Amino acid sequence: MVRRRLGGNFARLWTAGAVSNLGDGVVLAAMPLLAASLSHNDPVTVALVATAGTLPWLLFSLVGGAIADRTDRRRTMAVVDGMRFVAMAALAVALLAGAESIVLLVIVSFALGMAETVFDNASQAILPSLVTDDLLETANGRLEGAQIVTNQFVGPPVGAVLFGLAAAAPFFLDAASFALAALLALTLRGSFRPERELQGTTVRSDIAEGVRWLVRHRVLRTLAIALGVINFVGLAAMTILVLYAENVLHLTKLQYGLLFTVEAAGALLGSLVAARISARLGPGTTLATAIAISAASFLVPVVWANAIAVAASLALGAFWGLVWNVITVSLRQTLVPDALLGRVNSAYRLVGWGTMPLGALAGGLLADAFGLRAPFLVAGVVALLLAAWLSLTVSNRSIARARRRAMFAPDAG
Repeated sequence: MVRRRLGGNFARLWTAGAVSNLGDGVVLAAMPLLAASLSHNDPVTVALVATAGTLPWLLFSLVGGAIADRTDRRRTMAVVDGMRFVAMAALAVALLAGAESIVLLVIVSFALGMAETVFDNASQAILPSLVTDDLLETANGRLEGAQIVTNQFVGPPVGAVLFGLAAAAPFFLDAASFALAALLALTLRGSFRPERELQGTTVRSDIAEGVRWLVRHRVLRTLAIALGVINFVGLAAMTILVLYAENVLHLTKLQYGLLFTVEAAGALLGSLVAARISARLGPGTTLATAIAISAASFLVPVVWANAIAVAASLALGAFWGLVWNVITVSLRQTLVPDALLGRVNSAYRLVGWGTMPLGALAGGLLADAFGLRAPFLVAGVVALLLAAWLSLTVSNRSIARARRRAMFAPDAG
């Protein structure tokens, strides 16, 4: 019933995302296990691999957004998935040949991150062309739900098992998922090039226009800053989760993979009810609540080194994290003009995601200096302060005003 409401093109986008995210979920568990194995459980080295994968959001996000606003977004998604197939297949072959190394892992992680900056901007920018505004939260919830089931619920335990059987297996599977997703993206019907005049414009001027639009928009600017803070401290904690699981909780590789499954259950529920919670509480109140509860979830591993308690805290944090994602992505798609959506989205993610490589590195350094609980403690305290600030700066009323301005003056910031 959901797919009939949202249309055939959305069904194709949903299927392509589900296939690709299944492969990503397999590698989500396999990549840190491989990094831990090659580095002999060194937290700084494990953090370095995570940093390499997220650094492109700091370096190339703005370029990715400009590309999304200058090209047919459908073709861009297909080309990028083809490039990710090549990178992941190369890593898998290297593992099969016994030529793996931390250097190779860092290079591949960085290459995948570069591709992701383009793909994610294009895929989010294409959605308003597939569904109407009143269905954006529902559509984003369905996309997030598919990502959760495949990327976190199914993929990680499968990845952990496959890695235990043959280190190259999860990476071959991820490569195949990228190839299939590229073919599925090409089945989207229509042209998805933004309607704008490109003559006399440059990538540099395009980027500057998107950055200026975001800076002038109070609501989206504030949410981008909040996302940057929570991603910094959140990745600092999550980067060393594999080491916390093995050395503090004493989990097996399979049990470590199952942590992601429990976390995914909470995230899946969040994706399904995000629109309802937003409608009941209002988006501003919901966003502040999401950060506050996520803060509490970070503190559980600090005070209670129990596998069940930690799994429950991950599920709780994931639930509200997905509620945050559905609301904020839908807000950007509603408030930003289509011709600017890729660039504003990339500027937003530069602020919101560009902190992740710094957070990943900080997590490794904190764990190395003060122990594996330290990154979780810092994340919890900072998130509590962030929730207090957000409750004072973004409200239901300010979001409603921004929506009215976008409706009557769609090019205004």
